[in-house]
Amino acid sequence: MSRLRIFNDHDPATVLKQSQQHAEIAAELARVGVVFEQWQASAPVKAGDSAEAIMDAYRADIDRLVNANGFNSVDVVSIAPDNPKREEMRAKFLEEHTHKEGEVRFFVDGSGLFSLHIGDKVYEVLCEKGDLISVPDGATHWFDMGPAPRFVAIRFFTNPDGWIGDFTGSDIAQRFPRYE
Repeated sequence: MSRLRIFNDHDPATVLKQSQQHAEIAAELARVGVVFEQWQASAPVKAGDSAEAIMDAYRADIDRLVNANGFNSVDVVSIAPDNPKREEMRAKFLEEHTHKEGEVRFFVDGSGLFSLHIGDKVYEVLCEKGDLISVPDGATHWFDMGPAPRFVAIRFFTNPDGWIGDFTGSDIAQRFPRYE
């Protein structure tokens, strides 16, 4: 089940607010400029399906998002626990960073943990199957796929180079819970 936990950025031991209610999570994140939606497939999909089958199952939502935001590239990424590069891939985005464009990811299957450092708060968002999260460009965040990652996600781009992480050098991500 999707979850939001909010912390003061200096106190990872104390949860200020927690919710597993999708509407409440979406409303709380909207206050800080983050979009959080729930999508339903028009046909059954599962890990291992082709990228085309996955995108076809969500075609109406994909087209709506692309048309509203001017994305010119959409792809599917799939990571399984037996991926030989899983540790390297996990480490790549575990530190606080920003992007030149928004990070938009829809979870077709599996899960991942986004942590957003906005103002003096950390918004920890556990995204699971059916969740779309749109992190605005320039928002400091980190992403943890866990030690045994398992997810299939549709990613949206205006410019794929915009997804190159610009790391802040802060150690904040090391002080907050990991996705274990």
